[in-house]
Amino acid sequence: MAAGQGLVAGRALWAEWTKLRTMPATGWTLAAMVLTTAAIGALVTWDLTPPDCARSDPSCDFDLAKLSLSGVYLGQAAVIVLAALAVTTEYETAMIRTTLASCPRRFAVLAAKAVVVTSAVVGAATISVVISLLAGREFLAGNGFTTTAGYRPLSLGDGPTLRAYGGTVLYLGLVALLSLGVAFVVRHTGGTVSILFVLLYVAPIMSIAVTDPRWKEWIEKASPMTAGLSIQATLRLDAQSIAPWAGLGVLALYAVAALATALLLLHLRDA
Repeated sequence: MAAGQGLVAGRALWAEWTKLRTMPATGWTLAAMVLTTAAIGALVTWDLTPPDCARSDPSCDFDLAKLSLSGVYLGQAAVIVLAALAVTTEYETAMIRTTLASCPRRFAVLAAKAVVVTSAVVGAATISVVISLLAGREFLAGNGFTTTAGYRPLSLGDGPTLRAYGGTVLYLGLVALLSLGVAFVVRHTGGTVSILFVLLYVAPIMSIAVTDPRWKEWIEKASPMTAGLSIQATLRLDAQSIAPWAGLGVLALYAVAALATALLLLHLRDA
């Protein structure tokens, strides 16, 4: 029995990998994510100079790790598109019927697609984060953000810095899972991308517009992007609305809820 289930899972993984590998959008969306994330992060650190105010003033101390990862704000858009297309293309071409006919265990189909897409995103995210780290270290040191000037260097040997960079990779992987779940529910590329853009990008704008500090804090805690990206903070953690790992946990809850809903509807609805 266990061997049979393992064979089904292996076939499902291979099928999903083949579909993702041969999908025309896969290469350019992953490349767009890497280039956008790395390029924006590099541009921000290249243009950054030490402030004139005293280093003893906390408001003048830049969170260098977070700034070098600024490109994630736009880079995640490519992740949304890739995950959406990996699902909705099958529905829009009716290929999902062939998929479910060859693998009737719908949980296996969902799990295999989640593993394959998330693995591809995590691999590309790791590359983009490493490039951001190397570029940030080079540019910031050249701009005067050195240890002799009192600044902590960008190094994975530093615990908070490692959390920021490693957590960013996890963040993008969770965005992929959230996008997959929504795509299985909506079954339409434009609708899926629109919902995810609203979910991720509108809440941070609302938090800026809201003047009531209690509502502002609540929105930041509940927003998947704002809460999730708190994992990038390395300074002034007590001033954040939510702790780094707790914030990433909020995004994980959104992803789990989306996937659970997707699995339920996958069983209840026809292909």
